[in-house]
Amino acid sequence: MAHLRFEALKEVMKRHPKSVNFDGIVLSKEFGKNVFNDVTMKEFLSDEAYKSVRASRLSGKVIDRSMADQVSSSMKAWALSKGATHFTHWFQPLTGRTAEKHDAFFHPIEDGRAIEKFDGSELVQQEPDASSFPSGGLRNTFEARGYTAWDPTSPAFIYDDTLCIPTIFVSYTGHALDYKAPLMKAAAALDKAATDVCQYFDKSITNVNATLGWEQEYFLVDQAFFKSRPDLLLSGRTVFGQASSKGQQLDDHYFGSIPERAFNFMRDFELEALRLGIPVTTRHNEVAPNQFELAPMFEELNLAADHNQLVMDVMEKVARKHDLHVLLHEKPFAGMNGSGKHNNWSMSTSTGSNLLGPGKTPKTNLRFLTFFVNTIKAVHEHADLLRASIASAGNDHRLGANEAPPAIISIFIGSQLTSILDEVERAVTAGKMSPDVKTDLKLKIGRIPAILLDNTDRNRTSPFAFTGNKFEFRAVGSAANCSQSMTVLNTIVAKQLKEFKKSVDSRMKSKNLQKDEAIFQVLKEYIVSSKDIRFEGNGYSEEWVKEAKKRGLSNQKTTPYALDAYVSKSSKSLFKEFNILTPEELEARHEISLENYKLKIQIESRAMVDLAMNQIIPACLKYQKELLDGVSHLKEIFPKEFEKMAKAQIEIVREISERVEKTRTLTYEMIAARKRNNELDSVSSEAKGYCDEVVPYFDKIRYEVDKLELIVDDELWPLTKYREMLFIK
Repeated sequence: MAHLRFEALKEVMKRHPKSVNFDGIVLSKEFGKNVFNDVTMKEFLSDEAYKSVRASRLSGKVIDRSMADQVSSSMKAWALSKGATHFTHWFQPLTGRTAEKHDAFFHPIEDGRAIEKFDGSELVQQEPDASSFPSGGLRNTFEARGYTAWDPTSPAFIYDDTLCIPTIFVSYTGHALDYKAPLMKAAAALDKAATDVCQYFDKSITNVNATLGWEQEYFLVDQAFFKSRPDLLLSGRTVFGQASSKGQQLDDHYFGSIPERAFNFMRDFELEALRLGIPVTTRHNEVAPNQFELAPMFEELNLAADHNQLVMDVMEKVARKHDLHVLLHEKPFAGMNGSGKHNNWSMSTSTGSNLLGPGKTPKTNLRFLTFFVNTIKAVHEHADLLRASIASAGNDHRLGANEAPPAIISIFIGSQLTSILDEVERAVTAGKMSPDVKTDLKLKIGRIPAILLDNTDRNRTSPFAFTGNKFEFRAVGSAANCSQSMTVLNTIVAKQLKEFKKSVDSRMKSKNLQKDEAIFQVLKEYIVSSKDIRFEGNGYSEEWVKEAKKRGLSNQKTTPYALDAYVSKSSKSLFKEFNILTPEELEARHEISLENYKLKIQIESRAMVDLAMNQIIPACLKYQKELLDGVSHLKEIFPKEFEKMAKAQIEIVREISERVEKTRTLTYEMIAARKRNNELDSVSSEAKGYCDEVVPYFDKIRYEVDKLELIVDDELWPLTKYREMLFIK
């Protein structure tokens, strides 16, 4: 297989950057070109149909079937005018990526003729074969029926020649089999709870939308290098690879000039994204060589989550046109920074204000503090569940590895807001506050600056940090579906706001307190009770691990154990209360996540065995034979000086023998551990067994193989090396 590496190197040397012609293109005019958005709907829909779709978007009102026929007819006319030939229900099953089944508009009729057909029933609902999608036991494999149902809040779009209609995906029994349905329910729960609390401050607020601005990190490698590495091809990461002498230690790649090939890919990809209505505005080099980041503007939560899933798909397709491959794995290269997907989350009102943005008056800042403190309290109460929401085999490699937040969930808010919370804690008493104390406290919170963005440094080691007018959930993995963590976050904040309103109303009634005083009292209690989750220091330090343990904060470093929070009694009660996920659906998702973890570790383990036994060891033995042949010749030519002259070769032969034997022994031990755990009686036991008994072999085997890479003749080494892959030209 060594020839693959050199064929790849030769192919890459022939590459020339593919220029993209953007002459005459104005990006703002391209935006939303392939989206059935408001502008397009006004052009193609009747006024009645347009109002029906808009009402559904704003209020969740179900669209009448007769109206759906009008919408589908207009949608078809638009799609045909754009050159589309097929349509599909675009959904997000529990595989982690999107799915689609394309059907042609073409429909034969009598006399051998044909028409383009797309009616309301095809728009509103489809029945894809669901037998092979993960269900976690919610349905039998032989029961193939599953339904996709149109989500009017996320506009249809055209990609390639296909009209794509965003949908939810449910089983015949009505159980959610996707990420979108629970997210939409969680967003609705937050809307209700947040709007109720907003009534304390502004009666004109009629609804609250959660908003999301994600940042997507990724690696680019040449397509030839990707194909030459079976581990990358099969598992998304390199299971072996000696560090390049130059990596990221100089920090010269970060925010540096974008390499020409990567730049051309970005321009081409961004144009596609903008045409699909995805408002990508930011691109830059990340810390590691070949690592980059893109980010869009904030959008409504459900739409933002859809756009992130679409972005990952578009990136991969466009990259292939540039002879590149996008790596979305959280840790594709050992010793290099991993990739995350920072989820910047906030809440926006119907009046256009940001509930996590400080204002200019005591009233608006009391509202800000209310939502700010309630979010902190929610994370404190449900930290384990939030940790479970970002658990994956890939993220286990990344979290806490000195480029990502640790597995301990904590919140960073900065010194200025810490002092404000301290003031509230000191000023508010259990009884009624004096007029002077009230005035003094309101004056203090009235001085919170409207823009907090630059009033404190960013803490990159914090999993959940306040960054001026939003919370940034930095621990989400780069390959993850945003919906999973955002469903949890919206649900726990909805629960907390509901409890907050209940407590405030109770105090106003039972203690005859004024509204503001009751709010301050409850906020003080929350500030005190959630203080342990706040941490301003270095999340990477050993001191923090010890301190977190004293505070009673969990430190679940591995996925199978972190996932148990999903099926705790409190989690089941929480999701059931808001009708987001039933206990059965939670159990199913828990099982699917465990199975996914086990299978990914199994694939990585098998890739290691394949490479070690079929490529690495044979290459080492071949080089060892060459050395031994050389030693034999030395003995013939220099019999008297043999020991001195052959010393180095003999030492190399000995080291190769020892490391090959260790590699072989460890590999067989890992296979035995895998077999033992495959025979356990539950998915949970298997996943935890793989975590405890199989994964520890990864680093041990890798250590021996990476040492062999430094010894064996470069021309014999079968795997493309880090120094060859990590610098796009």
